[in-house]
Amino acid sequence: MRSEETIFVGGPMDGRVLPVLVGANGRPPKTYEVPVPSEETGGGTVHVYRLEPAAHTPRLRLPRGWRYVHEPGARPRGKLKWPWSRT
Repeated sequence: MRSEETIFVGGPMDGRVLPVLVGANGRPPKTYEVPVPSEETGGGTVHVYRLEPAAHTPRLRLPRGWRYVHEPGARPRGKLKWPWSRT
């Protein structure tokens, strides 16, 4: 699998650059979840980052590189919802 160095903006990982696995089309996943365990209780918090283009090419406005931006109010993604499964 290929990975790409991706910068994180905002939140607890502000300014960090991490290798993120890219898919078959060369693009990282739309969201990135960072679990932070709590020492006092068994649970913890999950910080959600959303993918956005880092820059655009001047002529065609194609994305040039990617970055993750912290979404403070977002909830972590639950289970997958398949169209054939019952809710």
